[in-house]
Amino acid sequence: MNGERRIVIVGGGTAGWMSAAALASRLLGKDGAARWTLRLVESDEIGIVGVGEATIPPIRGFNALIGLDEDEFLRETGGTFKLGIEFFDWGALGERYMHAFGDVGRSLDELPFHQHWLRLGAALPLAEYSINNQAALAGRFMRPRPDMAGSPLAEIAYAFHFDAARYAALLRRHAEARGVQRVEGRITHVERDGGGVRRLRLQDGEVVEGDFFIDCSGLHGLLIDKTLGVAFEDWSHWLPCDRAWAVPTPPSGPLLPYTRATAREAGWQWRIPLQQRTGNGHVFASAFVDEAAARETLLRHLEAEPLAEPRLIRFRAGRRREAWVGNCVAIGLAGGFLEPLESTSIHLIQSAVLRLIEIFPGDRAEPADIAEYNRQTAAEMEAVRDFVILHYKLTRRDDSPFWRHCREMAVPEALQARMARFASHGHILRRGQELFSEPSWLQVLVGQGLRPRHAHPLAGLSAGERVQAFVDNTRDVVRRCVAVMPAHADFIAAHCVAPSQKP
Repeated sequence: MNGERRIVIVGGGTAGWMSAAALASRLLGKDGAARWTLRLVESDEIGIVGVGEATIPPIRGFNALIGLDEDEFLRETGGTFKLGIEFFDWGALGERYMHAFGDVGRSLDELPFHQHWLRLGAALPLAEYSINNQAALAGRFMRPRPDMAGSPLAEIAYAFHFDAARYAALLRRHAEARGVQRVEGRITHVERDGGGVRRLRLQDGEVVEGDFFIDCSGLHGLLIDKTLGVAFEDWSHWLPCDRAWAVPTPPSGPLLPYTRATAREAGWQWRIPLQQRTGNGHVFASAFVDEAAARETLLRHLEAEPLAEPRLIRFRAGRRREAWVGNCVAIGLAGGFLEPLESTSIHLIQSAVLRLIEIFPGDRAEPADIAEYNRQTAAEMEAVRDFVILHYKLTRRDDSPFWRHCREMAVPEALQARMARFASHGHILRRGQELFSEPSWLQVLVGQGLRPRHAHPLAGLSAGERVQAFVDNTRDVVRRCVAVMPAHADFIAAHCVAPSQKP
């Protein structure tokens, strides 16, 4: 590589500062640091979408990669632990289930646990065999104990709830300490260079030039959309929710180690428990309910008085047809949006920036590398999209036009094939390195009420008494493990309680 290479990130927030922190960990502070400059342009005048965030387990790997201590991270962001997501009223009114992280049972005779559970008639809820599920409902948490090989306690999968704005501020301090330069200012003009971007002009007259640009400007899509004009692939015919009201409340009730998603008449409501406040929001479809009525629905179902006026967020489900064009990559909401039903927003930022590091351009971006980045991005987004659609399509609710629409809508062929295979013999079709594992698909398929007609044919080859003893023992071990776990609030108090600060 000849000369200095200039990377410019447009926009801060979670996407911008995650990108800056990850790139700094690989490019700055090393022997070749003189080859790179990394600048982030953001304006204090422009707000961010960030609300109380729920995440999924891979974020632990990201924080470790950039060198964040987990307890410090939780103290700084007012964070709590998360073992899964509980769904109320999704399959049918009055029903509830949890998509818990980690395994459900363990395999026997080369078949996954659920095949033996099906063979025995699925007499008890699948949740009885998941340590995360049972610990979450009991309000308990502990970090995994790798020294306890063979025990469910050895591999507890977990993620976090935290304040996204505080996380971005923590990442900013972390990135700036490693050499990232922050530029304050509103961008008034973007100059193109053929099929890419050449420089940015700020309101105060400053010019920011770069060799490679990362668009983290959120739903505005300043570079990828407004400058480069990359087309948007609209998924609202499958995911009609296009608005969300968000509002914080004081903590109420026990500090639960899971997110809750409660279905409403034309959408759903989230509850995210942080140490010093609770994040709440109502995601809804404006074609089925107006904004004022949706706001009233949210306020009516809060567990405590709101700490602020609800904030409206407008969005459209879908993705840019290309995330990387020329010398510009869109990361975060600039590249696409999926509603936060399965807490994937931050993960999609994480995977995008790590993918960029893996396929990093030299003096110039190679067409083959750009094509591969875009292929992987599209495959990941579409697999997550289908997992979210699954929750809506498998509803049995018939109490409102919104839910009738969801039941009756056609879904992508790949998702239809997954459902058909599971409905026949409980097979779970997973493609490549997609995000959600077999236990995740299993819990949502079963939780939404889809039961296979038959178990795997080979499940019947195992002796019935042996299988019954194995299944019963799995349930007993889960119960005993949960009994020794401390309360979630007690674990936080002992390890990572946040300093007193305004919520």
